[in-house]
Amino acid sequence: MSWQTYVDEHLMCDIDGSGQHLTAAAIIGHDGSVWAQSANFPQAKSQEITDIMKDFDEPGHLAPTGLHIAGTKYMVIQGEPGAVIRGKKGSGGITIKKTGQALVFGIYEEPVTPGQCNMVVERLGDYLVDQGL
Repeated sequence: MSWQTYVDEHLMCDIDGSGQHLTAAAIIGHDGSVWAQSANFPQAKSQEITDIMKDFDEPGHLAPTGLHIAGTKYMVIQGEPGAVIRGKKGSGGITIKKTGQALVFGIYEEPVTPGQCNMVVERLGDYLVDQGL
């Protein structure tokens, strides 16, 4: 399966048959290289990916400054240290799951809930971890 198929069929899928979808999604390598992304995923800057990777290594690194993607700032909220970073911005937010080789991103807006975004992103992330990726 191609990385684009993972994004299109597993991240940008219909959530629970509700007709709702994530706003944008991507799979990005630890080095910042884009493996696949939805058409509307914001163009992340390499420093933003570096900062996200640092937060996985040093949980709390992003808390004072916020999490930035393409200059958009998200307030960092409770995640799983070293595994998941979650951010909130207005009525939407972001979930990032770290795997052995990549970062799985999901961005959502209402009516999608934070829990739905977490489930979609973390389910694929857990699968990739199980596959050794």
